[in-house]
Amino acid sequence: MRVFGLEITRRKRDKALSSVTENRSGWFRLFESFSGAWQTNVVVDRNLVLSYHAVYSCITLIASDISKLRVKLVQKDADGIWSEVANPAYDPVLRRPNPIQNRIQFWEGWILSKLIRGNTYVLKMRDNRGVVNRLDVLDPQRVTPMIADDGSVFYQLSADNIAGLTEDVIVPAREIIHDRMNCMFHPLVGVSPIFAAGVAATQGLRIQNNSAWFFGNRSQPGGVLTAPGAISNETAARLKENWDSNFTGENAGKVAVLGDGLKYEQMMLTAKDSQLIEQLKWTAEVVCSVFHVPPYKAGIGVMPTSNNIQALNVEYYSQCLQSLIEAAELCLDEGLEMQNGIGTEFDLDGLLRMDSVTQMEVLEKASGVMTIDEKRRKLDLKKTTGGDAVYLQQQNYSLAALAKRDAQDDPFGSGGGAPAAPAPAPADTQPANYNPEQERAQIALFEKDLREALNA
Repeated sequence: MRVFGLEITRRKRDKALSSVTENRSGWFRLFESFSGAWQTNVVVDRNLVLSYHAVYSCITLIASDISKLRVKLVQKDADGIWSEVANPAYDPVLRRPNPIQNRIQFWEGWILSKLIRGNTYVLKMRDNRGVVNRLDVLDPQRVTPMIADDGSVFYQLSADNIAGLTEDVIVPAREIIHDRMNCMFHPLVGVSPIFAAGVAATQGLRIQNNSAWFFGNRSQPGGVLTAPGAISNETAARLKENWDSNFTGENAGKVAVLGDGLKYEQMMLTAKDSQLIEQLKWTAEVVCSVFHVPPYKAGIGVMPTSNNIQALNVEYYSQCLQSLIEAAELCLDEGLEMQNGIGTEFDLDGLLRMDSVTQMEVLEKASGVMTIDEKRRKLDLKKTTGGDAVYLQQQNYSLAALAKRDAQDDPFGSGGGAPAAPAPAPADTQPANYNPEQERAQIALFEKDLREALNA
């Protein structure tokens, strides 16, 4: 086998590398849904579990919500602020990770692999400069983590034509982005939420299958035929075969004519007796709790009465999506070998988008923090003249100005804190033709007219 152009014999490889197992040992370990499940034939089929509506809804909801977020390339400036930038070394692979997947399809595959299998393996391809120019999400069943005697990590990859692997190959850890979930048994092996939701999903599927059979039998429950006396096994088999062929399935509901004292008695519980709807709802709620998805997001239960869409989305983000998003960002930063001060960040505006009324209220309250152009950018509007400044009302004072005022001997002037009255205008500021007697006569005349108006 060849590892990056070097031939490794099987004997040397077996001695140098060992496959990783979930319980850190070479013993086979069987994970049961409960004690004794394997012996009683209660087996969780991963592929079958995916067909349960709650599981399918949760994993597709999470994957689609994360994949719709645009990945931004950001850089930290001298003030410690992360701002979006352009970089020809990273922009192409972020926009188009590989030739057969666009950005949304790539991230859907990434998140689905992590949720279903507990591990996401992404193979990196490089150009002649050594810069990563292609990313391929691998089939987890074709990847085996391996550890060398010195503790270094390698990955054994089976042939995968989609990823450009024409033969089995072993690659070092630096060529693989490994995003793993809940490493409960080994630090290199993630565990899917299906590990905990499998039994509930299997129960839900069996309830649905039982209901499908019940309604396919014309909603007629099963039962037994009883005879007043003893009958032979041959007679019992003949009666059962005759009943199944003539009065079950499509023939259910037909009139049966019984003789020799035969009597039909219902045995199977009805949907009402077995509380089928409640049981089915419970299994779906268990699945949602394992995936940390609010049940109403998966179409289960009642929609909250709160009209604050942003608050509901923030709750969903913090309890379900945030850890997945943060892990993907960090794995991508390390996988693309980004320099210090450069990183990736999912644009959460597409997820935490508010209704129009709330959005305008938030932008209005952001005065003094955001410029007009920054507010307009949130609404996909272009810049405007004078929009690059932060505005505040005139009565707001800076702390520096208030400190200078308080440093005075009498900050608020004389008169118990009231501002001092303005000094009268100097006498020489009066008009040259000013006549005091004429002014007094005009005032007396005005007062007389006012009294006559009041007495009228």
